[in-house]
Amino acid sequence: MDTPRRPRREWPIAAGLILLALVPSIAGTFRIGEIASGATQTAENARFMEVPLPVVLHIVGALVYALVGAFQFLPGLRRRHVRWHRFAGRYLLVPAGLTVAASGLWMTAFYDTPAIADGPVAVSRYVVGTLMLAFILLGVAAIARRDYFAHGSWMMRAYALAMGAGTQAFTAGVSMAFLGEPTAFEHALQLDAGWLINALVAEWVIARRRARTRRPATIAV
Repeated sequence: MDTPRRPRREWPIAAGLILLALVPSIAGTFRIGEIASGATQTAENARFMEVPLPVVLHIVGALVYALVGAFQFLPGLRRRHVRWHRFAGRYLLVPAGLTVAASGLWMTAFYDTPAIADGPVAVSRYVVGTLMLAFILLGVAAIARRDYFAHGSWMMRAYALAMGAGTQAFTAGVSMAFLGEPTAFEHALQLDAGWLINALVAEWVIARRRARTRRPATIAV
């Protein structure tokens, strides 16, 4: 007979996701503090100081999405607290995720960004933002028809893209430390590597879940 999985083994997953979000969360908190305190306007922060609402919505939405979402993918916790899972998904994660994606697209389209963020980087951000919106909406549609596996899969894909900023702290930060200031194309590759790594991990987890659902049940004798 199969031994039930102990819930405490799942907590390192949530801890790892929170740690992954730590660097962009600190940077985002600093940015909000800069806006709230009326810091001196520079070429680097001018777009945020002049039009602060989109970036504030993006940062706050990302914090909620990353931190609350880290606990939504723990099967044991989800089974024991179904009502919380539904409440958090409906009233926190879906609105926060849509806000993150929509504000990210708006900033890409309308902010006066540095040259390194134009061209290939902008294209990547349009693609990722659009995919994130689509994945969340597909996840909502799946739960409406009670397709729980598809719901979890789409939401996991959206979360993986949203957590790209955490992985990019390594793919872009490490590359810059060793190779110096990148070109716009090189920077796009660094950012794309972060999103791609997260997307591949998400697909690996989804494939494992699919394999478990297809595995014949063990019959106790």
